[in-house]
Order: sequence, then C-alpha cells, then structure tokens
Amino acid sequence: MQIFMQQLINGLSLGSIYALLALGYTMIYGIIKIIHFAHGDVYMLGAFFGYYTINVWHFNFIMALFGSMIFCALVGMLIEFVAYRPLRHSSRIAVLITAIGVSYFLENGMSVLFSGDTRDFPQVIKQVNYEWFGIRITNIQLLIFATTIILMIILQLIVKKTKMGRAMRAAAADPVAAELMGININGTISFVFAIGSAMAGAAGVLIGLYYNSIEPTMGLTPGIKAFVAAVVGGVGSIPGAAVGAVIIGCLESLMQAIGFSAFKDATVYVVLIIVLLFLPAGLFGNKQPEKV
Repeated sequence: MQIFMQQLINGLSLGSIYALLALGYTMIYGIIKIIHFAHGDVYMLGAFFGYYTINVWHFNFIMALFGSMIFCALVGMLIEFVAYRPLRHSSRIAVLITAIGVSYFLENGMSVLFSGDTRDFPQVIKQVNYEWFGIRITNIQLLIFATTIILMIILQLIVKKTKMGRAMRAAAADPVAAELMGININGTISFVFAIGSAMAGAAGVLIGLYYNSIEPTMGLTPGIKAFVAAVVGGVGSIPGAAVGAVIIGCLESLMQAIGFSAFKDATVYVVLIIVLLFLPAGLFGNKQPEKV
C-alpha cells in the first residue's frame, strides 16, 4: 500500500504537468479544430527561457515562471499568425503537415542555436522532503500541485466569467455565427493560443525543476502524451483534459513501480485505444453528430 501511495503521489506530480500541456491542446482544438503538434515544443521553449532567466538574470521561481508564460504566450501568438492563420480555410492535412513542420523547426532551431546537449536546470528552490506513514513528498511536488491548481482555476474563471471567455465559447460552438454577432474571431483565436502556450511555458519550468534537466527535444514525448490525455478526457473539455492527464501520469508511475518501465509509453497508447473503442468522445466529451 505504501508503494502504491508513493507512486500515486509521483503520478499526480507528473500528471499535473501533463494537465497544463493538455489544456492547451484541448482549447486550441476546441476552437479551430486543429492539432497543434508544436505545442510540446513551446513547452520546451518555456523550459529554456526559465533556465536562462534564472542563470543569467538571476530570477527567482515566481519571476521565471511568469516570464516563461509571457514569452511562450507571445511565441504561441506568433505561430498562430504566421503558420496557422493563412491556412485557416485550407484542408486539415495541410494544417497538420504545417504543425509538424513548426515542431521540427523549433526543435532543430534550438539544437542549432544552443546545441543538443542536456543541461542541468538550476535548482532555484532547495528540495525539502516530507514523510508521513512511509510516504515521501517533496516541496517541489507540492509546488507543482499548487501551481497547476491555481492556473487551472484562473483559466476556468477566464473561460466562464470574462467577455473573452464568452467569445471563446461562442467561437468554439459556431465561428461563423460568432463572427456575424460581432466577435473578433482572429483576436479570439490569438488569445486562445496565448493562453494555451502560457500554460505550456509554466509546465516547462515545472518539469525542469522536477527532473533537473532540459534539452531541445524534450517536448516531443510529453507533447504526444498530453495530446493523448486530452483525447482520453475528451477534446474540448477543460476538466476532461485535467482528469486525462492525471490518469496518464499515475499510469506511468504505477508501471514503473511494478517493474514495467520499458512499457510505460506503450501502456499510455493502449489506454487511448481502449477509451476510443468504448468512449469515442473521451471520458467527458460530448458526441456531436456531423452535419451533412
């Protein structure tokens, strides 16, 4: 039981980081129906920005976190403006190929500029271990939980209580009707990319602090897993993305605990297949009929 609870704590830590990534996927898909495969690389940029602001400018954790969020928000808006907006009325395959191209551009660009070496993320917060009934939890894990919960609450308030949030929901429901009602669709979509990318930037700083290492290709696998989490939870559902991410994180940790760490990635995709077979819309998604 102690081993199970310990791995559950570890899984919640990892799942919290996946949740921040999955939120970006689900928001972007929910409003313009594209799979933003470069989202994991925006998370990588956030980790590197946090690395340099702490090392060079001597930022503390809070300043590095907000700095990375602002930087990644600007990057997300730039990606949307340059790569996706011109293709908004193009075929899905054109947008998908563009998303993959942007991902490779960011990865290889960072490798050329900063080399592909793994770097040690500065431990701006000294790790402290707490133990209750044989279960260990660190202050870093508590910080990850708290940061994720706070950011998710802020996101929910933006979506549910603000004018821009209403515009986002209207654009997701029917972009043509929303535009006819006077909603600035370009501005709304740009805002969604900014918010989703800011969440990814925060996740990058948290993962650097958690694992103490970053490198230019670090966004590939977590990005795909976060997308799987969004699909499992129900693409377009913010609570679903969070729940799906926690499930994926806990599953990974439990697989490592029972000695199947080599199969932890494969298990994630097995779960995805099972969920799609029985719940095609995900755990919290609403199945909507296609118009013909």
